[in-house]
Formats: sequence, structure tokens, C-alpha cells
Amino acid sequence: MFWYQQCPRESLKLLVSTSTWAQNSYEEGYSEARFKVSRDDDYFVMTIVNVTSKDEATYFCAAHDC
Repeated sequence: MFWYQQCPRESLKLLVSTSTWAQNSYEEGYSEARFKVSRDDDYFVMTIVNVTSKDEATYFCAAHDC
């Protein structure tokens, strides 16, 4: 699972990638302390902790099934 952020008038930025067999991999500038990714049964969930106005964006998830 890949999580992306698109701020107004900007391009997509990869935040974090995760899978059932590997640890979460965060891109520079993003951390687990603020962007928590978890798996709930068959669902991946991203929670933003302590949301501020700087987090205003559209968030996308993408899955890859091999």
C-alpha cells in the first residue's frame, strides 16, 4: 500500500509505503509519529496525528497486488 499527499496546486508526494511483510517505509520529512499507518484485517488505515492547517491536502492510497 502506498500513501500519497497532494497539497493545493502541488504534485503528488509519496508519504509512506507499507506491506503485510515489511515495516512501514517513510519518505524524508514524514514520520510515524504524525502519519500512523496500520492494518485492520484486510484494510490499511492512515491516521494523521495532531492535524494542523498545514496538513490540508488530498490524500490518496494505492495498492499493488503481486
